[in-house]
Amino acid sequence: MDITMRLAQQPEADELLGRSPLAALVGMLLDQQVPMEWAFSGPYTIARRMGADDLDAHAIAAADPEAFAALLSEKPAVHRYPGSMAKRVQQLCAYLVEHYDGDAEALWRGVRSGDELLRRLKELPGFGEQKAQIFLALLGKQLGVRPTGWREAAGGYGPANVYRSAADITGPESLAKVRAHKQEMKAAAKAAKTEKPEKEGKAEKTGKAGKG
Repeated sequence: MDITMRLAQQPEADELLGRSPLAALVGMLLDQQVPMEWAFSGPYTIARRMGADDLDAHAIAAADPEAFAALLSEKPAVHRYPGSMAKRVQQLCAYLVEHYDGDAEALWRGVRSGDELLRRLKELPGFGEQKAQIFLALLGKQLGVRPTGWREAAGGYGPANVYRSAADITGPESLAKVRAHKQEMKAAAKAAKTEKPEKEGKAEKTGKAGKG
């Protein structure tokens, strides 16, 4: 795999994401509660600190947990929560070693349907429905992995030109669009939470008035 990516917005980190299935998976795992560029530059930082030019699932899974957590915690830290994310990265790699002999690409190699690929992704430690769908969309849109029905299986992240997730980032402009979409979603969620207590309060007052 030799594909140009722009998720980390950093040439060396993006180069690794484009050629390493495991790096792409780990970047997706790290993509929560931190800016996307920070998350997707993490695999390159980990590889470099381990003295390698790529991530090795066997080596990461076998690493001493405290030492690996310390490696992710070195400044600049790989994640806002380096300790907990170190544990998750090791769990992911241990799963890949157990089920795929450490070969991340085997997750999607030869898979015939989007539904089957989504099922496999959801079985990964740290991958819920949303993260699995975003990564499925990333595989289809940027890495050329397109089993039958992949867009449908990726849900709202599958359509072209939606700019909703990491799957749609190909440069600074699309990154800005995705970031704007996420901010809109957060604002809408916050507004919904504010509106709900107000409605409940009104309903409660109405109920009390009715009893009188």
